[in-house]
Amino acid sequence: MRDLGSCLGEYAVQVSCSNYSSSSCVSPAPELPPSVQNSVTCLYRTVLPSSQKRIFITLTWCKSSTSSGLCIALNDDAAAAVKLSTGSRFFRKGKGAKTIDFHGVNVELAWDLTTARYGSGPEPIDGFFILMTVDSEPILFHGDNKKTKLSAPVGRFSLISQHEHFSGHALYSTRARFSDAGNCHNILIRCGVESDTAKSPVLSVSIDKKPVIQVKRLQWNFRGNQTIFVDGLLVDLLWDVHDWFNNSGPGCGRFLFRTRTGLDSRLWLEEKFLHKDEDDKLEFSLMIFAHSCNNSISA
Repeated sequence: MRDLGSCLGEYAVQVSCSNYSSSSCVSPAPELPPSVQNSVTCLYRTVLPSSQKRIFITLTWCKSSTSSGLCIALNDDAAAAVKLSTGSRFFRKGKGAKTIDFHGVNVELAWDLTTARYGSGPEPIDGFFILMTVDSEPILFHGDNKKTKLSAPVGRFSLISQHEHFSGHALYSTRARFSDAGNCHNILIRCGVESDTAKSPVLSVSIDKKPVIQVKRLQWNFRGNQTIFVDGLLVDLLWDVHDWFNNSGPGCGRFLFRTRTGLDSRLWLEEKFLHKDEDDKLEFSLMIFAHSCNNSISA
């Protein structure tokens, strides 16, 4: 009997870093400007060295027309949260350190954004790092390690979830790594009509310029899912754009990329991360919240 992964392989789309034909690339219409990324939230699971207690650390990067900032929280504890904004002296200096008292444990936080390079979103592309340690042992590292003494990120912590909010036209571009050891992939989501004569909107998703799905008559197929393979992993791609077509004003579409084992058939369940046993294999999910104007989707 074949395993579930091989069975799904008959219907799944394979995405890898191998060469692909340029003729198969998904190219957005030149008249459609990309959406604006307003916030990025990264959820890490880590382990405290002394007690071996598991905690969750959230990093939220946000950006508006007037300001930008970063919020760091441990287990959603308001008392153990650090907020850095463009108006704070910590953010203006670009680097600094702070001690956080987390239920009697001193957590040392250090950051360096002095050479951070930004794209259109609130999170830097490279040239920065955020480091958290307990008793001189790293419990979180986010960024690139060119400016630290760490030879490589430590495996005590793992990125398990990433949420991104976009606004504007229905063209969404981001990057994601589906496993700690995997490559970083470019993801492009486009929603719109295929030509001036077409009236029905089409959803297209590509990874590293390789098409993975195309959904026609999107106003009728506003919810669905497709299994794809990325770096040898099963990844569920799910979409729900019901609000785009059933609200009088701007609506929010949702796109979920979630890795899973071959025996796991549950979808849309991120809450299970909080209940997994320590020896369980961690999975990763990327959720994109797409706030789009109706006139950027329909003809």
